[in-house]
Amino acid sequence: MNHRSGFVNILGNPNVGKSTIMNALVGEKLSIITSKAQTTRHRIMGIVNGDDFQIVYSDTPGILKPNYKLQEAMMSFVNVALTDADVILYVTDVTEKPGIEEVYTKRIRGSGIPVIVAVNKIDLTNQADLEKIVELWHHFFPDSSIIPVSALNKFNMEALLKGILDILPEGQPFFPKDQLTDKYERFFASEILREKILVNYYKEVPYSVETEIESFMEEGGLIKIRALIYVARDSQKGIIIGHKGAMLKKVGTEARHDMEDFFGRRVFLELYVKVSKDWRDKPMMLKRFGYR
Repeated sequence: MNHRSGFVNILGNPNVGKSTIMNALVGEKLSIITSKAQTTRHRIMGIVNGDDFQIVYSDTPGILKPNYKLQEAMMSFVNVALTDADVILYVTDVTEKPGIEEVYTKRIRGSGIPVIVAVNKIDLTNQADLEKIVELWHHFFPDSSIIPVSALNKFNMEALLKGILDILPEGQPFFPKDQLTDKYERFFASEILREKILVNYYKEVPYSVETEIESFMEEGGLIKIRALIYVARDSQKGIIIGHKGAMLKKVGTEARHDMEDFFGRRVFLELYVKVSKDWRDKPMMLKRFGYR
């Protein structure tokens, strides 16, 4: 059989499990995962290779209506993903009704790009209800395969992979066969830190935070990282630091442990908090953080 290669872009609404599916398909934790909406801000590629195929998965932010320039930039990643895919993997879950985001689902159907619908979190329903859900999505995407999965439990992921391979176009690899992602180590260090902020803080604070790796140096078996945590207002700086620095220390310890697991080396992590007024609406700051 000839070699197959293509870009599989993962789209869907917030909190349906796009990042969990991406990580399960790739076999590595490339996208951070929390229970909060808008956890994914960037477009992250994960590359899966076989002897006769290369799949370039692309995790994208959840579909939303932008309220500020950061969200506009996030949606630009989604818009591009609607145009440069060889296959669209549209992720929903058992609680979502077809048509909840009608503008984008219509654009997906009208794109001419092959679509697979993954119905995630099937462990939260029963067989009878699942059959009804699948039928509803068949009506909405009549020409697409509807594949029920549980990404968290890695159930039916083989069927999802087979469905992708069946419609992946023939072609040569786009990346070296030993490459896992298009991102650098600094990016993953920054995302691990941001994940811990999302987990440990509440309300608006996590959404007002951006992380930046100011320095990333390897010395023998040790990685020395200096990271900046940006907040949008003065009051948020105190919340991030916490009483006598307790919250910042907690976040730093959790992030360091995860970084050590991810990089397979010891990590020395320094954290600093800076205020950048309303950074989410400043084009120059967004460009600095990688939002084009």
